[in-house]
Amino acid sequence: MDIVRILIAILLPPLGVFLQVGLGLQFWLNILLTILGYIPGIIHALWVILRK
Repeated sequence: MDIVRILIAILLPPLGVFLQVGLGLQFWLNILLTILGYIPGIIHALWVILRK
């Protein structure tokens, strides 16, 4: 399942974070990072998914 989340995080970073942690602080932070720049959103999403 992690591989699917990683692929989703690359395509749609906020969705990958949402699938991992739900509607929490990390989700909203990822939306902000994705709006400011797509690459920071991807990096943050991968960090959240791989951190567990």
